Amino acid sequence: MSNLSKAFSNRKALITYITAGDPNLAATEKLIYQLEKAGADIIELGIPFSDPLADGPVIQASHQRALKKNVSLADVFKLVKKVRRKTQIPIAFMLAYNLAAQYGPKKFHEDMEKIGVDESIVPDLPPNEASYKGVYFVAPTSTDEGIKKAAEMSTGFIYLISVAGITGKRDKIGEDIKGLVARIRKYSKLPVAVGFGISRPAQAAQMAKVADGVIVGSAIVDLIAKKKIPAALKLVSSMRKAIDAL
Repeated sequence: MSNLSKAFSNRKALITYITAGDPNLAATEKLIYQLEKAGADIIELGIPFSDPLADGPVIQASHQRALKKNVSLADVFKLVKKVRRKTQIPIAFMLAYNLAAQYGPKKFHEDMEKIGVDESIVPDLPPNEASYKGVYFVAPTSTDEGIKKAAEMSTGFIYLISVAGITGKRDKIGEDIKGLVARIRKYSKLPVAVGFGISRPAQAAQMAKVADGVIVGSAIVDLIAKKKIPAALKLVSSMRKAIDAL
């Protein structure tokens, strides 16, 4: 069982996304420890890119802020190396395929294993075009063939997009999540985590009722941008409590 999968073994997993280097790398390191303490089970680290696929304006803006600090993939590897001296919380990189290709796919995966990054999530790499395992997406528009391929190529967990479109806070989450999870379960025993649009504890609990985990990003990144880190940590803690109360 992978380190990511273990995060789902005792409770419904709460996965928190932050952009590496926003507002700076030192703050990102501190945030990882704080998010774990607040109840996060997995940290998704976004690697800054000029044109992040599927991300809404909140996360796009966070990438731009990090890029202004010249934060690179190599910098984030160094960050994780430091983090691993203090915590073994599972960490997944979310990054554009172009970044991994520029770094060198072989070196990228070697450094992931050596430094302690548990998995990669590459939104612009469809599973039917991938040559290596990772965390892959299933969307409401996915065909059974697409779900089957995502299941075959995924490790750790399967990332279920709650609604078609880009990331960002929403008042209403996709209505047929239960049906989508059931379709995925036909092809995989991996945990299923739901992301996109979850911004409130009640929404997190709603998704956790039908899936194995919940992914929260834009709501946290927005509070970080507003210099409201205590509020971001309080939100994560509130989501943890709402999920655990099920």
